Amino acid sequence: MECLKDGGDWVHLRMCLTCGHVGCCDDSPSRHATRHFHASSHPVIKSFEPGEDWAWCFVDEQLVERIPTFPGESPPVHYSAP
Repeated sequence: MECLKDGGDWVHLRMCLTCGHVGCCDDSPSRHATRHFHASSHPVIKSFEPGEDWAWCFVDEQLVERIPTFPGESPPVHYSAP
């Protein structure tokens, strides 16, 4: 994850549904999930936070609620920045 490599902080994590890339949210200083979309054109991310089951389509600017979460897709606890 870029925030760990850069020594940065994050607020929440998001996972790309195309390739599995995990990046920080837009409330985080580096906004890695959005930067990944612009670099890759992978359109949909989902929350990588425990208990959250929503996704966001950058292309259509649409929220999708209650998408299924498969084992390993969401951590059991919130990952806090070091």
